[in-house]
Amino acid sequence: MTSDFSRPVFRPSATFDRLFASEDPAEVSRAAHATATTLLARAREDEDPETIERLIAFTASHGIDDIAQLWSRSPAKSLPGALWRMYLMQLSIHDDPQTAALLYELGRQNLPTTDAVVAGAPTPAGPAELMVLIDTILRGAFTGDFAVALDRTAAFCRVQASGATHLADDYEQTEPHRSTALTTRALRLASYADDLAIAARLWRRDDLL
Repeated sequence: MTSDFSRPVFRPSATFDRLFASEDPAEVSRAAHATATTLLARAREDEDPETIERLIAFTASHGIDDIAQLWSRSPAKSLPGALWRMYLMQLSIHDDPQTAALLYELGRQNLPTTDAVVAGAPTPAGPAELMVLIDTILRGAFTGDFAVALDRTAAFCRVQASGATHLADDYEQTEPHRSTALTTRALRLASYADDLAIAARLWRRDDLL
């Protein structure tokens, strides 16, 4: 396996070679869907554990920009849109695991649902445990039931959204700007949770394109 592994995986056709120079939304969309479909198919067909680990660690090695250029403009309820959200959640946790752990623990304590159980984090979950969890979920997307991985990421987002909401309430009187930022984060996480849950249902019906 060479260090150039990420290139052929994310560039399955000549269409992608023209992606960054193209302003045609239809061409960009076709390229995004083609790369997402090919990536998932190759990961599932490849039995080499190193291949999967390279995919899981992609943002750590290459950053988010390559993936953003591929998938960030895709519809939320599409395969590239779902993969984009999963990678974005992974990056946010690895970038700031302390805050992620704080929000997750607050959410776990206050959310009256089974989302924390579905997500699968230990109790309590510290920064290191959450980084392991999100990598495990992403690994499951490539090696296991993709719908389950989507549902687990959605549950994780709901727990964190609850934590961000409660922390925003705590800061509302003393630090309103911080409260606003946390509220915005909670809304974004809740939106991602809804998108990923719908994507899981579509995948089960073979309708996630």
